[in-house]
Amino acid sequence: MEKKYEFVKDDARLLWKGRTIRRIVAIRDFDDVKEGDLGGYIESESNLSQEGANWVYDNAAVYGDAEVCGDAKVYGNAEVCGRAKVYGDAKVYGDAEVYGRAEVYGDAKVYGRAEVCGDAEVRGEAEVYGGAKVYGNAEVYGNVYVRGELC
Repeated sequence: MEKKYEFVKDDARLLWKGRTIRRIVAIRDFDDVKEGDLGGYIESESNLSQEGANWVYDNAAVYGDAEVCGDAKVYGNAEVCGRAKVYGDAKVYGDAEVYGRAEVYGDAKVYGRAEVCGDAEVRGEAEVYGGAKVYGNAEVYGNVYVRGELC
């Protein structure tokens, strides 16, 4: 397996919610990412797969035992943490948070200030956005849109 990213050399580590996270940089071209592009922040290489077109962009952070793999994208100021998993072609962005043991996959999107947590699943073509919160054992799938009011 050819690596696609590494931690930025000489970059100060950032203490974020009690975790030390570091910025990543692409070391080869793939998908829409070019060699030298700065990515977002991860705690360890186990948070972001070296395979597939997945990427963490901007100021997004993935930490804890969370995992981003497949062709999934996490960007903006989004956070994925705990034991959450984002995979397939899923996208998590804006100020969205995915945590606990939640899973977001397929072509699902979680964005705005939305939260997906607990053992919840968002999959297929589903979208969770605005200030919506999906939690517990909830399953959101198909062509469903869950919107909450932004405060």
